[in-house]
Amino acid sequence: MQLLLNCDLGEIDDPTQRVENAVMPFLDMANIACGLHAGSPLSIAKTLQIAARHQVVVGAHPGYGDRDNFGRVSVPHNREELIALFNYQIAAMEGMARHAGLEIAYIKPHGALYNDMMANSEIRHTLLAAMRAHQGTHKLMLLATADAEQHLKEAEKFGIELIFETFADRCYDDNGFLLSRVEPGAVHDQARALQQVQQLCEDCSVTTKSGKVMPIHAQSLCIHGDSPDSVDAIRAIHQIVQRSRG
Repeated sequence: MQLLLNCDLGEIDDPTQRVENAVMPFLDMANIACGLHAGSPLSIAKTLQIAARHQVVVGAHPGYGDRDNFGRVSVPHNREELIALFNYQIAAMEGMARHAGLEIAYIKPHGALYNDMMANSEIRHTLLAAMRAHQGTHKLMLLATADAEQHLKEAEKFGIELIFETFADRCYDDNGFLLSRVEPGAVHDQARALQQVQQLCEDCSVTTKSGKVMPIHAQSLCIHGDSPDSVDAIRAIHQIVQRSRG
């Protein structure tokens, strides 16, 4: 499987941007926090500058405005509120990107908003509608599941392209979804993450928590970069992916 590496960035309160500087050379795509679940105007600007320097494609990473929970807890919104929340973050990121000489190439929701989008068709359709009305990017990143064909048909109705992704360090359940972070073993340690990446590259599959081997068809691989400890793992994952590309 030929996978483009994407990473959630701009989420650590660090003026030196240590993680972003360390991992950006190994990435194809950078999902940049839009400032509500994490990040700030300054972290957005600095992360965009680093991406530009390394010619990395940038995407907006909007989430619920819940910094206390890092955007990992669902926050109820009606349709109008959700569209406003979404477009506020996208518009800000697009404006910041223009100042850096870049364009936002895609959108990847964060945390609970991402999970809600995958589980709830009404939320998913609301985000797709918001993107259609928006003058910017028309590509949405979401989890590669057995429902991929249905998701493609939904997105086509809104004129939106999809980028399917899989995850290096997250455990899957037998339904093809990410195991909830409250469950034991939901996040792989580095050794297990490297094994999963190797399996994805060689066999286009993952092994679920119960031991089931499940096919995965994706264009991109997410590697989390929200801690300094992730830098070594990202370098190792990059090496595996590069070898698979030949």
